[in-house]
Formats: sequence, structure tokens, C-alpha cells
Amino acid sequence: MKKTLLRLSGGLVALIVLLAAAVWIVLRASLPDLDGDVTVAGIAGVATIARDANGVPEITATNRDDLAFATGFAHGQDRFFQMDLIRRQSAGELSELVGAAAIEADKRNRLHRFRDRAQAVFDAASPGERALMQAYAAGVNAGVASLGARPFEYFLLGAEPQPWTAADSLLAVYTMYLQLNDSRASKEIRRGLAQRVLPADVYAFMYPQGTTWDAPIMGEAREPAPIPPADVFSLRDVSDEAPPAAEYGRYPLRGSNNWAVSGSLTPTGRALVSNDMHLGHGVPNIWYRARLRVEGENPVDVAGVTLPGTPFVISGSNSHVAWAYTNSYGDWTDAVVLRPGTSPDTYVTPEGDRAFAVHVETIRVKDADPVEYEVRETIWGPVVDDAGYPDGEIAVSWIGHKPEGVNLGLLRLEKARSVTEALDIANTIGMPPQNFVAGDAGGNIGWTIAGSIPRKRDFDPMLPGDWSEAHGWLGWLEPHEYPRIVNPPSGRIWTANARVVDADALRLIGDGGYDLGARARQIRDALFAQDTFTPLDMLAIQFDDRAVFLSRWRDLLLEVLGEDAVAGREDLAEYRRLVEAWIPRASPESVGYRLVRAFRLEVEQRLFHAMMAPVREIHGDDVRLRRSNQFEGPLWSLVTERPMHLLPGGYESWQDLMIGAVEENIAYFAANFEGPLSARTWGERNTASIRHPLSGSIPALAPYLDMPAEPLSGDLDMPKAQGPAFGASQRYAVYPGDEAAGIMHMPAGQSGHPLSDFYARGHDAWVRGEPGAFLPGEAVHTLTLVPE
Repeated sequence: MKKTLLRLSGGLVALIVLLAAAVWIVLRASLPDLDGDVTVAGIAGVATIARDANGVPEITATNRDDLAFATGFAHGQDRFFQMDLIRRQSAGELSELVGAAAIEADKRNRLHRFRDRAQAVFDAASPGERALMQAYAAGVNAGVASLGARPFEYFLLGAEPQPWTAADSLLAVYTMYLQLNDSRASKEIRRGLAQRVLPADVYAFMYPQGTTWDAPIMGEAREPAPIPPADVFSLRDVSDEAPPAAEYGRYPLRGSNNWAVSGSLTPTGRALVSNDMHLGHGVPNIWYRARLRVEGENPVDVAGVTLPGTPFVISGSNSHVAWAYTNSYGDWTDAVVLRPGTSPDTYVTPEGDRAFAVHVETIRVKDADPVEYEVRETIWGPVVDDAGYPDGEIAVSWIGHKPEGVNLGLLRLEKARSVTEALDIANTIGMPPQNFVAGDAGGNIGWTIAGSIPRKRDFDPMLPGDWSEAHGWLGWLEPHEYPRIVNPPSGRIWTANARVVDADALRLIGDGGYDLGARARQIRDALFAQDTFTPLDMLAIQFDDRAVFLSRWRDLLLEVLGEDAVAGREDLAEYRRLVEAWIPRASPESVGYRLVRAFRLEVEQRLFHAMMAPVREIHGDDVRLRRSNQFEGPLWSLVTERPMHLLPGGYESWQDLMIGAVEENIAYFAANFEGPLSARTWGERNTASIRHPLSGSIPALAPYLDMPAEPLSGDLDMPKAQGPAFGASQRYAVYPGDEAAGIMHMPAGQSGHPLSDFYARGHDAWVRGEPGAFLPGEAVHTLTLVPE
């Protein structure tokens, strides 16, 4: 019996070893070849992919279509699973790959019918643009075919990779629309629910257009609106029933920082352009670094970051001009209240009743039956199926649905020779509208909006509106109507997702939920603190984690926790001691920073919840409301002026409310964390969670697939915008025409394969804020694509 058990256990061990060896062989086989010659169909001349020690390629070809092919080949080798998820997300096709768990997400995105829209944009493109996208798609498929085995994720999912199509590159653009815009007009709907109930003075107070933190490049900061008087609004009969904030505040904006200084402020006389785009973190990183070159009669030489799934550099420099983006947060989406027509299944338009266009979308589901999903569309856009707005059904008018919303105009930036030319091109690009900042080798700098801007009639675009008698959108702005700034006297331009302009320019762009101005102001002040800049100076600003925004909240908290307040209360006294000893930065070791931050969030939660009591009374306790990104303005007015009529019931004084906020935080920390309050560092809360899409489903693989869970510096309202799974997706600073002196780094690495040397190469530099080279270094691997 014992011998039998030994034989069985030995056989089991052998089987496990064999299975592990098989898995290892399959994983190794799916690594790309980085050296040698590969014969391919679809190119006219030889192309090379020369990777440096970090896996960053310089891709060279003799014409632009071949360059697109070779770029696609590199993307297909290194990032195909990421590309597949990108196209499936916007198309609403994830369930086909991962199963029923993705059905609801697919339904949300099928509302937009992006697969059909992408094909329509492709069909309407010029012959040259279609040829370029087809060349890129052929390169992607050749790159995947060159692997010895399918990418490892498909092995784990039991699936086969499907070929890339030319129109799939447009789906990648639509995925960025989903990340950067309000695709369901939820901001307008949630503000509308509040506006329908609150007195006008209260609504204006709660939803201002800006604050004293504003730092626009055109216009001035905004003073707070007056506090509503007691005869208009009172909270003395409203009990404080707010759920604890638990350190959560507003959701981090999908945004960025960019700025430029003119040649008069650099030692080279060239402009200096800086960009760090803030997006959700994952493994691999959203961007793929590359230098793309065409040698010959129509040369191209552009370097920066590409988006896997597309054939061009998104943000970077072409040796004449460098360009950078931040999300503009203009008003690119409107909620249209539908009036029912006289017949069933119709709605009213200015031209009379129209029938809904009905599309039945079939969602294929892995290991399950297909699911049908009905989409009703109006002439303005699709009908949102979960809006629940009291005035009627809501249709979404969004530039992401319009043919003008997507094109390949970004390709023309490769050959821009000046800031003026780059701004002209930016005004014609079809993309999620961005703050476009550029600088050129001659030292000039400029700003404008890149992306289509709708021309709107005179209505309140911040709220749902009835368009049955007059259309809300009246076409599109012409390029010469776009706001722009060129060579301001200061020699400095900056944007950070906050309000950039004022007056007529702001009316054109609108407010789509732009950010509080604290981050932009800290950048502006840093740019005016010195008169000469190098790339390292720019990196220092990008990595600036000083707690400027929370400093006044620390002062307030120390005032609240005065000698009388803490007398006989060791818990409050300890809170005060830790706040007094704070490190005035969002640094991982700072306890005081975290405690001040938690105090502000708890006070904010209590006051917003109380102010919205009338809205919940009408719409129900589970109503989802929008807290303005500018709520710091009215919040600070309340805690400093302390009007008794806006103090929630149950409190004798504002001092009591704020002491209550501290007590709630003490209880929260004690209930949710081990050890004393002095152990509650910011790094404990701000620990990196940069994960592969499959690691959550297969926890045993997480140590091999995810980036290290290490404490990070930074927070929302400062230049180094950083959360556990959100932050700078890259950082760079570059002189156009002297790219070799530029710097760049990004999280994770170039490769999406965990056995690759380049899977995490460079990640440590991103964590520590160490500069890397903007251009690829000396080639250590060279792959040559030879035409068949």
C-alpha cells in the first residue's frame, strides 16, 4: 500500500512538473522575436524595428504605409491582448471573450453602436487614410502571426485572438472618448435633479463656475457666490444623517497636466513642452513609446507615445514642433428631454413627429446564449435606458456619436513646422476635445482646442433641455472661430483640466465638469517662480507633491482642535499632535497629511448631504446627485463664515460639527486599520494598485502580472496627481529639434508579456521620479521586415 501511494504521489508530482513545463514552453513560445529577418507580405520596402535596452523601438521604413505596417507589427508583437480589450470595450464585445460577467458593461457601450460608427468613419475616409489603416492592420496581424504561440492571456481564457481590422483602429479612438467624455450626459441629469428642487440662489451657490483657486490662462479667478439667506434656505431642521466619507471624495478626473515655456525662458532658445497625461493605471501601460521614421522623399521623424491600436504618435515631437494634451472638460455632451409624439414610438422634433430608429444589437457571450439588446435612436442621439429623469426620457447628443468626432487629422501633426501650423491642424482633428499646447524650435508657444466644437444655440447646456421646438446644436465651429493663445507676454502657457478661458471663449467651450483650479494654480505659480527652465525643472514640477491646497484646512483643523477642545480628550489631543507635526506634502510617510485630508472630506460629506436633503425628499434617498468639482468654493465659505441657518440640526455650533468630523475619522481609522493613529501614513492609503486585467480573476498570478504594491506620493489637488490606480501615464519634457536632451518615463514597461525583459523595465524610474531619455537609446535588438 505504501509503495502504491509513493508511486501515485510520484506520478502526481511528475504530472505537475510536466504541466508546469508545458505552460512554461507555451509562455516562452509567445514571446516575440526581436532580432533577425522576417519575410512579410504587405510592405513595399525593407522596414526595421530597432529596440533599445528598455524595449523602446525606433521604427524605420521608406514610406508612410510601410511605417504603419511596421508599427502595427511591433504593437501586435508586444501588446495585442491590450489592443483586443480596447476595441472590445468600445464595441461592447467583452462578453464574447470573458463570458457573462461582462454583459452589463457591454450593454452600456452597445448603446453607442461604435462598431457601426467606426465602419462608417472608415468608409468615409480618403483612399490614402484607408490604405494607411489597412497597412497598420496587416502589420498587427503579421506581428501576432509571427509569435510561436498565441498571447498567454488567450491561453488562460481558452480563446483564440481574432484578426485586427482597419476599422478597429477607430474603435481605439472611441475607447478614449468613453474615458474622457461624459458618454451618457450623467452630469447634466444629476445637476438637473438638484436644480429642479433647490431655490435658484442655493443652486447657484452649490454649483459655481469657478473659485478663488482658478488660474486660467485667459481671464481671472472667480469670487464665491453669496451664501443664501435664512429666509431662502435653512438646515436647522435637517438632521445630519450623512454616511461617513471614509476618506473618499470626488472621483479622480481623467485628466492631465501640460505646459510650455517660450524660447526666451530656455537656455537653447527653443520652446520647452511638458506633458503628463493622467489616466487609469494598468498592466501594460496604456501608451507604447516609439520613434517613427520615414526615410526618403517624404521624410517623417516623430517620437513620443503611441496608443496601441493606432498607427501614429499621439503626443510627442517631430523635431520642429512638440505638442501635448490635457482633457479640456468642455461641454461636449448634452441631455435632450424627449417629448412623446402623438403616435406610439414617436418623439417631437422641430420638423414634426419622428419615429425612433430601433437597432437590435446581438451580444455574443462565451459559453452562453447570445443576448439581444435594443437601442432606440433619435436624430440627436441614442435614448439612455437608465436616466430616470422626471421630465421625460433622455437622449444623448454627444460629439462621440457624430461623424465629425473622429478622423485621422492627427497624422498631419507629423509634418507641422511651426506652432501656428500645429494649432491650425489641431482645430481640424476629430478626437475627444483636448487642451492642445505646442511649442516649436523657433521658441514659439501656443494653446487651442484640438477636436470638433459644436455650435450651440442660446440655452443652458448644464441642464437637460427640451429640443422639440429648436435644435440645440447648429453645426460646428470653423477653425478660425476657435479660441487660441500664441506667444503670451509671460512666455508661459499651462493647463490642468481646470477652467482655461473666460467670457466668449468659455461660452464656446462650456463647462463639462472641469476640475478645481488648485492643481493648475500650483503649476502656474511654479512656472512664475523662475526665469529659466530645463527638462529637469519640468520634471520637478510634474513631481511636485506639496500640500498647498490642504494647508488652509490644516490651519482650520488646528483652530478647531484648540486647547479647550482637546482638554481631557487624549484622542483629540493625539489627532492635533499628528496634524501639528505634518509633513506639508502628500508624501508616503506623512500621517498629518492624511488626517487633514480625511477631516476635509468628512466635513464636505456632511455639508453636501445636508444641503441636498430637499432633493432626496423629492427624488428618494437613493438618488444619485452630482457634487460640483468647484464645491470647495461654497464649502470654504460655509466653514469660515459659519452661518447658523446652514448648520445642520443637532449641532449647537459649527465647532461641534467639525469636532464630530474628527471623531468620525478617529472611529473610522480604529475600525478599519491595525495599530495606533500614528501609523496611519498617507502611503498606507495611497498604495499602488497597478494590475493586469486578469490578475484579479487569477490571484495566484498577481505577483507575476502586477506591478509592486508600493506606497506612492501625490494626490488629486497638486501637480503630482496620483492615486493607487490613477496618475501620470507618462511624463516628458522636450525641446523640439533637440529631442536628445528631452526626458520621459512611464509606469510598467513596453511589453505586455510577463516573461519579457521589458515587462516592467522603467517602472522604478517612474515611481522614484528619475528621468529617462525621450528618444530610444542605442539598439540592442533589431528586427528587419523584408517584403515577400
